Amino acid sequence: MTRDYRSEYDNYQGSEEQKKNRAKRNKARRELTKEGVVSKGDGNDVDHTKPLSTGGSTARSNLKAKKAEDNRSFPRTSTGAIKQTTKKKPSAK
Repeated sequence: MTRDYRSEYDNYQGSEEQKKNRAKRNKARRELTKEGVVSKGDGNDVDHTKPLSTGGSTARSNLKAKKAEDNRSFPRTSTGAIKQTTKKKPSAK
């Protein structure tokens, strides 16, 4: 089954809330580009210390440059599946 990008845009990415969030992310990128912290093609993303989805802002104090592979999604296996994270049990002493 192929991904239906048109439907995805119509149902999610095209919503007013998502358009505003995208504009905030673009603004943050422009700010750090202007400062020389990131540049096009450098492999860095602009990371929001407190994500926009949890009430974070585009204030400079909430922004930092981060390698793209460290900033996107979740750790993946070589097949693309999300890696299972297990909590370490305390060692018996």
